[in-house]
Amino acid sequence: MKNFNGRVLFLDRSDINTDEIIPAKYLTESTKIALKPNLLEDLVLEGFDPQKDIEGKSVVITRDNFGCGSSREHAPWAFEVNGINMVIATGFARIFRQNMFNCGMMAVELDATAVDELFAEFAGEETAIETDIDKGIFTISAGEISRQISFSISEYDLSLVKAGGWVEFADQNY
Repeated sequence: MKNFNGRVLFLDRSDINTDEIIPAKYLTESTKIALKPNLLEDLVLEGFDPQKDIEGKSVVITRDNFGCGSSREHAPWAFEVNGINMVIATGFARIFRQNMFNCGMMAVELDATAVDELFAEFAGEETAIETDIDKGIFTISAGEISRQISFSISEYDLSLVKAGGWVEFADQNY
């Protein structure tokens, strides 16, 4: 099972698409690791520099319709090879969301009010998350501020995450 704890990268925009996550020109790469330096290189977001802001982050918090656009596994893979195994958003494009779980990663949906509060309290701060997937909670903290947030994912998606992804799940169950 992957790690769902660590420092947070805030991306304050809706509709971040798969071409912004990993540009199409890299889809011919033959290994996942080749995607690593190109994660979010085409994302235009005020104050965001992928060369400086991604390193050492393990979790992304963002807005609605994350991962829209072309359906490709390369987008979750680009996060995975950068050590980012959990994305928290108000909503995901359907195929991107399932690709996350198929790769053993977490796509956590929270309502817009909860995400707004996370941005208001924690964005711009050195923020970290600790996740207990069995209890369906994560604790987010920055300095003296700490909050515990509940989330839910389906039993099937949880089984994919615990197995490490679809291939590992299939190996264990079929």
